[in-house]
Amino acid sequence: MIPPVVTLHDVTPAPPILPGATIGFLGGGQLGRMSAMAARAMGYDVHVLDPDPACPARAVASRVITAPFDDADAAADLASHCAVVTLEIELIARSALDAAAEHAPLRPNADAIYIIQDRLRQREFLSTHQFSVGPFRAAHSEEDIANAIDALGPSIAKACHGGYDGRGQVRLHDRNAAQDTWDSLGGRTCLVEQHLSLELELSVLVARSATGEVAVYPPSRNHHAGGILIWSVAPAELHEGIAERAQTLARGIAEALNIVGLLGVEMFLTTDGQLLVNELAPRPHNSYHHSERAFVTGQFEQHIRAVCGLPLGSTELVTPAAIANLLGDVWLQDTPPDIAAGLTVPTSRLHLYGKASARYGRKMGHLSATGVTPAEAVERVRAAYRRLAHHDTA
Repeated sequence: MIPPVVTLHDVTPAPPILPGATIGFLGGGQLGRMSAMAARAMGYDVHVLDPDPACPARAVASRVITAPFDDADAAADLASHCAVVTLEIELIARSALDAAAEHAPLRPNADAIYIIQDRLRQREFLSTHQFSVGPFRAAHSEEDIANAIDALGPSIAKACHGGYDGRGQVRLHDRNAAQDTWDSLGGRTCLVEQHLSLELELSVLVARSATGEVAVYPPSRNHHAGGILIWSVAPAELHEGIAERAQTLARGIAEALNIVGLLGVEMFLTTDGQLLVNELAPRPHNSYHHSERAFVTGQFEQHIRAVCGLPLGSTELVTPAAIANLLGDVWLQDTPPDIAAGLTVPTSRLHLYGKASARYGRKMGHLSATGVTPAEAVERVRAAYRRLAHHDTA
């Protein structure tokens, strides 16, 4: 079903929100923490709303409201003490978004977040606006899943909400799996996508200011395993013309959604040369953690510039850079991570998120490294990972 028509209001130029003001964050995870650190470095105060009383951003914020993401009163409380409100996670209830917007500018806007936070709504928006996506079907029952497999062939069923890092996804090969898939996804409407033959995965980060100014980063190449980002490198080494196509596509989506802030656009490059949108994220993106080293302006500073209406920073490449995610698995093995060994690799740096406890699949931090070429940056960051994690391979 096509989502209801949503009015996306034009950007209205307004005076910039200057250092000394308070920025509110809906969400206090690692993206909120790193954005808040950038805000602090620029002279802003930071308030945060998060359901976890020990959220990573607590160490950086002067005020933390511990409340669920559907608590409209708490969102209103946050916004009433802030000059602008932004987010680091899109799974905020519409009622809370609207409540915050009554008291301070909400950037990105609630309409854009509403579209993006539901995978089916997002996919239908992209398709309706003629942005390239792979074949898909909406499934409202186990019968719909079976019919989708008949129509699409081998597919992947995805929960409409949540399900990051490979969770909430089921690979489908025949209609006999429909009932189990429906049950495993909670008996709720889901998105069924055709399995694609991929050459590689990439992403593009777009920054769009409250003034309407736009800055587009060069594409990043991403490598996943089990649905989790393992490493990422920029600039992506792509066939001629692909980078420009990807940047144009990402910018068009950001403008169609009237994003103010950041938009991460994950894409697939198929073996037959198609460039297809996979998913959107209206916030900083894991695949651009290397931006702090690769580009003149890192994504977290850019986030603050965009939502505060300051001039956007340059996205010019400084040096190829790569990151490797550090999951809780590294802390749960028999031997603790050897931080010192990981840092013996030339140009390697460690970034930890301040999470109190490790669990399998949980992102605890990342390593970064630079190189003369993208390949060298990847080689170095993977070597650093192997030494830190006592692994022969990364």
